[in-house]
Amino acid sequence: MRLRILTPLLAGERLRERFVGSIGAITCIALTMAICAHLFPASDIPAIVAPLGASAVLLFAVPASPLAQPWPVVGGNVISALVGVAVFRLIPDMVVAAGTAVGAAILVMSLLRCLHPPGGAAALTAVIGGSGIHAAGYGFALVPVGLNSVALVLLACLFHRATGRSYPHRPALTPTAIAASATAAGFHPGDIDAALADMHESFDISREDLDVLLSRAELYARKRHNG
Repeated sequence: MRLRILTPLLAGERLRERFVGSIGAITCIALTMAICAHLFPASDIPAIVAPLGASAVLLFAVPASPLAQPWPVVGGNVISALVGVAVFRLIPDMVVAAGTAVGAAILVMSLLRCLHPPGGAAALTAVIGGSGIHAAGYGFALVPVGLNSVALVLLACLFHRATGRSYPHRPALTPTAIAASATAAGFHPGDIDAALADMHESFDISREDLDVLLSRAELYARKRHNG
């Protein structure tokens, strides 16, 4: 009996993809740190910030996720860092400021369509970071956070292109997918929207990918039904 803990957590996940993602994270995080350290060799703030490690998980483990696309990575990290700096300056109580920074970052990222989980860590770092980060003020959002994020995204684009992955991600409109969408009798975009509204949940998959996935599933179900 196969242990449940050994089964893939993500739908469609394969062992090869895990290895490719790990190699991508190793390579691109190391290069990001080397590039940023070279550009700013002497500084009171680190060459790379910890939230970039979480960004790398999304970029290389789930590159198709809406949360891992270039605008969420760069915009989410930079905007959240700006929010964190602003909250730190406005709220003297560190405990209140920490919670407010993360909550406000979530709201602002959501409104600006750049929700990125590591952004919460960037906002928190701006509040609880050391004196060097506090002294940098709003500049912290640009260097190192913004520089780190841009470098990592550009390196991810090169890595994914070299390994045959789609990044920035686009729905897989293969001939099979196009035929499935054209002949689908059951699922339509309006039906998907209605179902999502009924469930009152947010899912880590774009509406376009969901449409393609359901259309293909319907096509295979029809083939199986027809023998």
